[in-house]
Amino acid sequence: MSAVNIVIALGLADELIKRAGSIDSRVKVTRLTPPQLRVYREGRKVWYEPYEVKEPERETPEEAEVNYRRIMSDCTVLFSTPIVPTQLEALSPNLRWIQSTAAGADRLQDHPIARNGKVVITTASGVHAIPISEYVLGAILTFCKGFPAALRTQTNRAWKDYLSRELCGQTLGVLGLGSIGNAIVERARPFGLRILAMRRSVEQRSSGAAAGRPEIAEVLPPSDLEYLLRQSDYVAISMPLTDETHHLLGERQLAMMKPNAVLINISRGPIVDEQALIRALREKTIAGAALDVFDKEPLPAESEFWDLPNVILTPHASGSSPLYMSRAIDLLCDNVTRLLKGEPLRNVMDPHRGY
Repeated sequence: MSAVNIVIALGLADELIKRAGSIDSRVKVTRLTPPQLRVYREGRKVWYEPYEVKEPERETPEEAEVNYRRIMSDCTVLFSTPIVPTQLEALSPNLRWIQSTAAGADRLQDHPIARNGKVVITTASGVHAIPISEYVLGAILTFCKGFPAALRTQTNRAWKDYLSRELCGQTLGVLGLGSIGNAIVERARPFGLRILAMRRSVEQRSSGAAAGRPEIAEVLPPSDLEYLLRQSDYVAISMPLTDETHHLLGERQLAMMKPNAVLINISRGPIVDEQALIRALREKTIAGAALDVFDKEPLPAESEFWDLPNVILTPHASGSSPLYMSRAIDLLCDNVTRLLKGEPLRNVMDPHRGY
């Protein structure tokens, strides 16, 4: 295969850039400079921007524009967040593949570059599994042991007894059994939780043992969502956002949950009907929610979620880790090696499934 020109559209550390460049002599890696990144992002903000390596700016805006267009015109592989230029196809006529740093494909799916079918898109599925599964277990323990109420009484300097629960013997429902769902199962099992897991590809309910997953009590098809919701003390959403999963949990589904149940969403906000969830939390038909994702991000200051005492909010940060970009670069390197060998790439987005 001929040369592979990788453009890194993130301000990554030199060590990570060198790692990508050492794959093969046919690989050339170019990192966009800060002025070039501003052109690339077209004024849009990305979550990783505050963590990017700062370097002196040696280009005028006019020079950055010219250099940026030259670099992009030679690009065959793009390593980027899901925020890509609106005219990417015209900028990079030789582009063959985009390696996204996001686990989900929903933010790229509607871009013209994804619809034309000429460019392969791979996600970073698996990169987030450890920090997100730890977040889910932290949320479960936080609600189980009553920490939100304890922190409020601490703030008020009030000594107030309360009764917490035990995790052992309770039921955790996991919606989605991909890399994150599997990592949640792995970390939850030692706590003695009974685990129900719903998977898109499963057609009928079976025991985990029968499905080759003895650590799971039952493996369920999507048609068993009601069964999972009625059984679970904690429900963790770890599935992609697609047409099928949009508002998967609405008024009717939330009403199926136990009064003591806690909903944890680390996937995408629109999987849950936010207004229905606010009503359920306000009326305490469910006990609480840990929410890392929302319909609109940043979450507007006027959102009712901010004032609900039975909600833990985080700013789409459950997957953050100092090892995040290192793992993403490892995935890029593995996929570039596969590309050079003519082997299938990992995490290729299927436009029909939406992930």
